[in-house]
Amino acid sequence: MEQQTTLFELFSDKQKYVRRIGYHEAKPFIESIHYSRKLPNVTDAFGLFVDGELAGVVTYGIPASHPLCIGLAGEKNARMVRELNRLAILPKYSGGVHNYASYLVSHSLKQLPNGTFVVSYADTAWTHVGYVYQACNFLYTGLSARRVDTFQPGGLHPRAYDKNNHSELYQTRSPKHRYVYLVGNKSTRRRMMSELKYPIVTPYPKGDEVRYDTNNPQRAIPIVIIKR
Repeated sequence: MEQQTTLFELFSDKQKYVRRIGYHEAKPFIESIHYSRKLPNVTDAFGLFVDGELAGVVTYGIPASHPLCIGLAGEKNARMVRELNRLAILPKYSGGVHNYASYLVSHSLKQLPNGTFVVSYADTAWTHVGYVYQACNFLYTGLSARRVDTFQPGGLHPRAYDKNNHSELYQTRSPKHRYVYLVGNKSTRRRMMSELKYPIVTPYPKGDEVRYDTNNPQRAIPIVIIKR
């Protein structure tokens, strides 16, 4: 009798692994695929390789807001806070039964220093819910607050505010699902959990995520410009 080949068996021979990569490798990959088209501050970058091809990149960096670090983990742990600030997978490896994105994230977390508090956000403006983080057992700590930021032309970050070039225009900031991961062994995570300042929210949020066109990414919820 002829044996049928399942979808899993068809791809099970693919060789995949995650290793640390340099900024020069991460930057062009993120800029060509991620909807932001920008790579922020990076302290650690990891690549997912499938059959020798760079298939995905995840990067971590020091959060732009030091008060956020203190608010998350307290003053003594602030320097151990990192933000998972970029995650991108080649479209052909996105979704499916292999969960390449969660494989990349989970294996990169294992290579971060013991005692690291990792925070990451899923932007509702892009219909992101954070299923990758849920698959990696991140802690869910709720939605960030709705805010407005000083509008900066040319796609500059609101923190690029120039007091000598004051603008009366402001832009809305979409709420984001906030996730936290504690890196360490069982005893270390127990200690970190006792020092975590954010309350844990259950259950995980659910909803439909819409994949954007990597060649022409468009927000599901546009930025609103207001004048004060």
